[in-house]
Amino acid sequence: MSKIKVKGRSVTVKVINKYLILVGLILSIGVGRAHAAILTQCPATILDPATGQTTDPKIVCKHLTAGDGFIKMADGTDIYVFGFSDVTGVPDNQVMDMGMLMANFSAPTLVVQEGQKFYLSLTNVGMIMRPDLFDPHTVHFHGFPNASAVFDGEPMSSIAINMGNTITYYYELVEPGTHMYHCHVEASEHMQMGMLGNLYVLPAQDGTPINGYSKFAYNDGDGSTGYDVTYPIQIVSFDPNFHEADMTFQPPPFAVMKDTYPMLNGRGYPDTVNTGIILNVNGDPSQKMNALITANVGQKILLRISSLSTVDFYTLTVLGIPMKVVGSGARIFRGGGIPSGKDLYYNTNSITLGGGESVEVILDASNVPAGTYFLYTSNLNNLSNDSEDFGGMMTEIVINP
Repeated sequence: MSKIKVKGRSVTVKVINKYLILVGLILSIGVGRAHAAILTQCPATILDPATGQTTDPKIVCKHLTAGDGFIKMADGTDIYVFGFSDVTGVPDNQVMDMGMLMANFSAPTLVVQEGQKFYLSLTNVGMIMRPDLFDPHTVHFHGFPNASAVFDGEPMSSIAINMGNTITYYYELVEPGTHMYHCHVEASEHMQMGMLGNLYVLPAQDGTPINGYSKFAYNDGDGSTGYDVTYPIQIVSFDPNFHEADMTFQPPPFAVMKDTYPMLNGRGYPDTVNTGIILNVNGDPSQKMNALITANVGQKILLRISSLSTVDFYTLTVLGIPMKVVGSGARIFRGGGIPSGKDLYYNTNSITLGGGESVEVILDASNVPAGTYFLYTSNLNNLSNDSEDFGGMMTEIVINP
């Protein structure tokens, strides 16, 4: 009989089949046919499953599932998580099967552009390893000015979806900037368990050559936020005891939550620089996003740094490469209007973020020798993967000749 191993214990895969049957029964009773409630909405006749692009470049459609799964930490430990996965382009009647036990961490990165209309469908596929949980889920587009509260994802003022159901969020993308997204139901638990992802909006100015650049952090009007390459970096951290409690049907220890797995983009060093997809204990792709940063001498690097840590503030630093902060909280650092206002950008060698904050940082490699540099936390106790030293919240910046 096939088994999976979690925290040194074996879990029989047969239980998963029981949970699948349970889900099927719930769906059959609650909505008639299992696929009846899986109804994605996208106002386009042709959809590229890989990109979410439609026949109209002003319309973007994506489809995520919310459920549970496993990931592998940099020290080899298997951790139980809640999370999202990307099923864009999957037929509605196959989404439950494709999404169950397939949580990704970090969640799939969402990149959209100012001026687009964004349709984001979310399907709740249930917690297969926790059949006693009937948690609803949402997507909260953090910091975005929603036209209606119903699309905000905060459950007291909007809609949360139960297992086997789908909601399609609609966003009119009117402002650029670095955001993030997470489930807002029982937020402390669901965020600690891994329902977190990168999300940013490209400015309408992109594609217009200004002072040698055609890609920008914001609509600056003068090219001052121009860059050559960009990377989203999300600060996250886990408490393994909390995850263990959720896996073993125990009350999660909220009052003593202590994160000992500090990560960037869902990985601890050295996995942050592993460009491959990390497979979980079931052999499924669970960690698809690395945090390796590469550029050439003379280029500018835009880092879109956000934090969805549920416990601590973290400081990130780079030694040897000039760092300029050009925006925060999805707002350009400029006073008195754009483009005539005064720049409020500032140079620094470190930034400190708490949960829910974001900054745009430009690293200038114009006068930097080729070589390997490091982006890491100066909170040195967090340069570890739980009890294993020389890891944690760190990644490499490789500057090529």
